[in-house]
Amino acid sequence: MKGKSGLGAVAKKDSAFLHRAIAGLGPSEVVELAEGSADGALLYRFWLDHHHGHQHACAIWYNLGVAMMAAGKLPQAEEALNAAVRLRPDLWQAARALGLVYERQGMTGQALAAWRRVLPPPDERLRLHNELGRVLEKEGRLGEAAAELRASLLIDPDQPDVLQHLLHNRQRMAAWPPLETNVPGIDLQTATLRCGPLATLALVDDPAQHRAVAEDWIGRKVPPAPHLLAPAGGYRHRRIRLGYLSSDFCRHAMSFLIASVIEQHDRKTFEVYGYCSSPEDGSDIRTRVIAAFDQHIVIRDMDDEAAATRIRSDEIDILIDLNGLTRGARLGVLRWKPARVQMTYLGYIGPVPLPELDWMLCDEITVPAAHDGVYLPPPLRITGCFQANDSQKMDLPAVSRAAEGLPEEGFVFVCFSHHYKITESMFGAWCEILRAVPESVLWLVDDNPESQAALKRHASLHGVLPERLIFAPRVAPAHYRARLSLADLFLDTTPYNAGTVASDALRMGLPIVTVLGKSFAARMAASLLTNVGLTECIAPDLAGYISLARDLAGDGARLDRLRCQLREGAWERTLGDAKRFTRNLETALLKVVDRSETKSTAGETR
Repeated sequence: MKGKSGLGAVAKKDSAFLHRAIAGLGPSEVVELAEGSADGALLYRFWLDHHHGHQHACAIWYNLGVAMMAAGKLPQAEEALNAAVRLRPDLWQAARALGLVYERQGMTGQALAAWRRVLPPPDERLRLHNELGRVLEKEGRLGEAAAELRASLLIDPDQPDVLQHLLHNRQRMAAWPPLETNVPGIDLQTATLRCGPLATLALVDDPAQHRAVAEDWIGRKVPPAPHLLAPAGGYRHRRIRLGYLSSDFCRHAMSFLIASVIEQHDRKTFEVYGYCSSPEDGSDIRTRVIAAFDQHIVIRDMDDEAAATRIRSDEIDILIDLNGLTRGARLGVLRWKPARVQMTYLGYIGPVPLPELDWMLCDEITVPAAHDGVYLPPPLRITGCFQANDSQKMDLPAVSRAAEGLPEEGFVFVCFSHHYKITESMFGAWCEILRAVPESVLWLVDDNPESQAALKRHASLHGVLPERLIFAPRVAPAHYRARLSLADLFLDTTPYNAGTVASDALRMGLPIVTVLGKSFAARMAASLLTNVGLTECIAPDLAGYISLARDLAGDGARLDRLRCQLREGAWERTLGDAKRFTRNLETALLKVVDRSETKSTAGETR
C-alpha cells in the first residue's frame, strides 16, 4: 500500500521509469497495485503496452474495462472489454460488462449479442443442468440438484425423467407440497402422472393411480422385445427350475429378507437359480445369498437380450423378479419372456403392469380379493403374510438411550423410514401426538441435511420444539436392529408403510401403530401386525391413528402387554418362521406352474 500513494506524482516526474517498473510485474501484481489507486487505469495501460500477447492479458483488459466503466468513459471501456472477449470468448464476466456498456450507450442490439455469445444454446444449457442435477443428486446434495433440475425444466418442461427426479428429490427433502414445481407448462395433473412409480406410493393411497403412473413409466422407458423366448410347451424337468432376478443381492434390505427363503427351498422339488446384476460389495449377506443358490449367474455386464437368452437357455420354469420398479431393475430382460412363468415380488410394493409378467405375489390383507381388478399383473396370494423374513439371528451389540442421544426418561416415538415416505399430513399427525404426550420425543433416521432442517422448521410451525426431534445416524445392520428396542412405540407412515423396518421393529419387541389404507403399500404393516396378533394396533384412519398412539403412550399397562406378547415369541412363531413361509410360497408357486402352458405366448412376434 505504501507504493500506491505517490503513483500520480511519480508518473508526472518520470513516466518512463514507472512504465519500465510496471512492465516487470506479473498480472496479479499489477492488479494488486492498481486496486484502490486513482491511477489504476494508467497502470493497466502501461502493463498492456509490454504484455498485450500475455496469456493472462484478457484479465488485465477486463480490469481496465471495468475501471473505464466506473469512470464513465464508455468508449474506452468498450474497447478494453472487446479486447478481453476476443482473447477469452468464454470470459462471461467480460461479456456481461461489455453488454452493460453497450446498453448504457443505447446500443441494445449489440448488448444482447454480447450476452448471447457467452450463453450456450438452450439445448446445451439443458444438458448441462441435467448433468449437474444427476451428479449432485448422486452426491446427496439434494437442494442443489433440485435447483439444477428445475432450471432444466424452465428451458423445456417436457422432460418426464427430469421432472420425476425433481419431484422425488422434493419428497426426500420434505419440501411440501412436493408436486409444486413453479415451472410454467407443468400443472398438477402432469406432475401427478410423471412423479415416478416409487414416489407415487408415498403420495396417494390409490392403486389405480399407482397403476397409471407405472404404465406411463413403462411405456416410455421399457420398449417391447422383438419376440418372446419361452417355449409354449414348457419343459420336462425332474425339478422345477426357479430363478430369482435382482440387482440387490448385496447389502440391501431385500437380501436380508430373502436369504432364509433361498436357503429353505425344498431341493427335492425346486432347483434354485440366482440371476445377479448386483454390485460386488464384499458383504457377509451377499456371500450368504450367493452360497444359497444352486446356480449363481452374474448378468451385470450382459445387455437385456443376452441376459434373457441365458435365462432361456437354463430352461427356467418360474422367474421371480425382486426389483419391480426400483433402481437397478432389469425390466428389459423380462420383456423377452425368457421363463414360462414370470412374477414380481418384494422389491416394489405395487402394480407392475408389464405385459410379460404373469403374477404379483401378495397376501389376502395387502391385496383383498375385491381389489383384484385394479392390479396388474394379477395377484397371487401367499397364505399368511406376503413378506419373507430372515430367521437367522444376529449378534446384537449392547445399546443404551444415553449412547444414542435419547433422553433417559420420557416417551420415545420412533420411525426409521426414509423421509420421502413422510407426508405433510403424516407429520402433522405426529406433531399432534407429540403435543398430547408431554416430555415425549420423536426419533427419526438422519436421512439427509435438507429434510432434517425442513422437519425441524415444520415442527416449529406445529408448536413443537425442534429439539424434540432426534435424528439417528446410519449404522451397521446389527446396531440398527438393536437400537429399535430402546424406543417405546413405532409410528408408521401412510400411505407408504414401513416394510423391512416394521418387521425389524416387531422382531425387537416394539409395537407399531399403523393406518389400514387401500393400496398394497398402505396395507403392509397391517398384514405384519395381523400375523403377530396385534390387530388392535391397526387404525382405520389418521384420526384413529392419532388417538391410538396417544392412548398407548398414556397407558403403560396396555403397552407393556403388547410388548410382552412380542417378546414372548410372537414374531418368531409367525413372521420369523422362514421354513413355514417358504412352504407357503412354494404352495403358491405350484398352483400356477402346472397351468403355465395355457399362459405362454412363446414365438409371438411383436
